[in-house]
Amino acid sequence: MGVLWKLEPATAAKHRLYQRYLDAWWPILLQTSQGNGYTRPRVTLLDAFAGPGRYEDNEPGSPVFILDRLLHHHAVDRMHLSPQRVHLVFIEKDRARHEHLLAELDSQFGPLKDLPVRVEVRRGDAGRDSLPVLTELGAWGHPILGIFDSWGSVNVPLEVMRRIARNRSSEVITTFGPNWFSRREELNADILDSVFGGRGFWTPAADELRSDERWRIWLNTFRDALRRAGFGYQLQFKLVPRTGQPLYLVFGTGSPAGLKAMKDAMWKVDDRDGESFRDPRTRGAEADGQLNFFQMDELCDPELLELVAQRLSTGAATVETVGDWLLTETARWLPKHALKAARQMRLDGQITVQSAGKLTTKSTISL
Repeated sequence: MGVLWKLEPATAAKHRLYQRYLDAWWPILLQTSQGNGYTRPRVTLLDAFAGPGRYEDNEPGSPVFILDRLLHHHAVDRMHLSPQRVHLVFIEKDRARHEHLLAELDSQFGPLKDLPVRVEVRRGDAGRDSLPVLTELGAWGHPILGIFDSWGSVNVPLEVMRRIARNRSSEVITTFGPNWFSRREELNADILDSVFGGRGFWTPAADELRSDERWRIWLNTFRDALRRAGFGYQLQFKLVPRTGQPLYLVFGTGSPAGLKAMKDAMWKVDDRDGESFRDPRTRGAEADGQLNFFQMDELCDPELLELVAQRLSTGAATVETVGDWLLTETARWLPKHALKAARQMRLDGQITVQSAGKLTTKSTISL
């Protein structure tokens, strides 16, 4: 692969997800709190596989659109931007891409030292250099969003995830490229030990013989690793474009609000190209594309119905409890979807409502 490469459909969809998520993330962390004049002392975004900043067809790379959307955010006047408060760190290992990224940022934004935020563009290795850079910049003790967005091998040690998980109000997004699960034999076992936290945690995935199940088991293994690292909530999802190969993402956060913000971003992503976000645990029929909220008023996505059935297979629950489970355990579904699913499943004769009267969030349902 050269300095620049073609923007794949799944990557374009992923970028739209990031943009939507960051549009919500920045003001939550940077605006003055509740009229009391308090501002967070520091916020750091780390893009650990930054790339060259541009694609072959001139589309912007993540460092460019991340910085651009921050500087031109509709709430920027209330964010109190300063180089002391806001740090953006871009790490790129390849020398030519690193140099291209520096030139690209300078061309788009002018001298980085003159910006109202601190921008650090480092040539280095994501796994080796992320923690030292965060330490150097005084990021610990303040919110961090770590984006570990490699197209090929995921080789960031679990210790990096553990340090970020233990840091307050911090989150991570990790991407697995489409070929990672079939190329695992090329990875050094010691590297896998570092990424997953020990050989006993990843060898069951490596021993999976069914090729159609292997990616699902590897993804769940990494999600479990983030849980052990200390992230209270972990989302795993498969991004399926209309054309091209899918991407696999795992999101870790300690906040239910962070989960909802990520899912809200998924629902706001423009699906004009036909991409969808799917939950890895489902194996049944899938709707064409991703239903929007208007369509959800008319019918339920088969994935939602399958997931609710999976939850109820473990025992009866209130609709409210099912909604909480949808928020914390599924890729994109929100609590409000539980009642819609329960109504559809009752009409279809799939569930029993264990009380008379109107179906509400307090109703107990069972298979």
